Amino acid sequence: MVATRIETIVDGDGHIYEDDEAIVRFLPARYAHMYRGGPVFPKTDHLHIVMGATPPDSFRRVAADGWLEFLKDLGLKATVLYPSGGLTYGRIVNRDWAIAVTRAYNDWLYETYLRAGPEFKGMALIPLQEPGAAVEELRHAVRDLGMVGAMLPATGLSVPLGEKQFWPVYEEAERLGCCLGIHGGAHIGMGLDHFNVYPGVHALGHPFSILINFGSIILNGVFDKYPGLRVGFMEAGTGWVPWIANRLDKEYIERRREVPLLQERPSEYMRRFFYGTQPIEEPQNRTDVVKLFELFDGENTAMFASDWPHHDFDHTQFVFGLPFSPEARRKIMGLNATRFFKLDPSP
Repeated sequence: MVATRIETIVDGDGHIYEDDEAIVRFLPARYAHMYRGGPVFPKTDHLHIVMGATPPDSFRRVAADGWLEFLKDLGLKATVLYPSGGLTYGRIVNRDWAIAVTRAYNDWLYETYLRAGPEFKGMALIPLQEPGAAVEELRHAVRDLGMVGAMLPATGLSVPLGEKQFWPVYEEAERLGCCLGIHGGAHIGMGLDHFNVYPGVHALGHPFSILINFGSIILNGVFDKYPGLRVGFMEAGTGWVPWIANRLDKEYIERRREVPLLQERPSEYMRRFFYGTQPIEEPQNRTDVVKLFELFDGENTAMFASDWPHHDFDHTQFVFGLPFSPEARRKIMGLNATRFFKLDPSP
């Protein structure tokens, strides 16, 4: 076990790799004919899959017992599970398939992982292609399956996430008291389709997709309409937050009449969001978290995220060298995620 000296550590962004054939078995019979074999979700981008450019074992399937062993080894209380292939579900164009496959995924995740132990917390997929159905699926996932919220795709949908067609989803999330996590991972159509090296696609795709939806949600007044909404931005780091704060504040000052729903400067809303971060022993990661901490209440908004079993997380570098107080470290490594996902706070 890795020595941590922190009582409660929560992984705010773990991943599973889907078993497509098993998910299909949860489809209603009337939709099963739509499956023709292969992945149930669209591919990610031209380098992720087609050229096999990702590092070895980035998308290996880890069963529930393997995940539990990982949690025990690192001394983690819980992990919040996001999809891998399902990160692309916003690119599904057939609305019936989107409705059917997100329900099948949620039921499969519940049966395969969530029922295996209280350490597993689920983030549902909801068919935003049909917002009314997305509201119903969010209700099913939270009420019937005990999931802590839903993942919203950062790419693939026809419009950004701040558009009014998605507001019923935000209203329901606020009413249910659940969270919404916006997650990148599908980079087709972002201007990177002819990028010839994978590191560039990965480095740029995650923050670019988050930035677009971040600005859309703030500038369209979503947080003024639904002040109790909890939204997190996952797997894009935190270094982009001060940069976009300056850019949006400048636009707000110069063109305030064009964003009549905003009651405050965009930077003021940033303290209401939560941000996934990987505070391992790398100078840039530490610097980014420090900036968030100093400018945008990072002590209360940054959440530790492993991204395991993807390649990003090296558990041998699971350290706490951030220049914060012990209390701030406790918040970043577990207590903030406990608040965001509304988990049981007991160790």
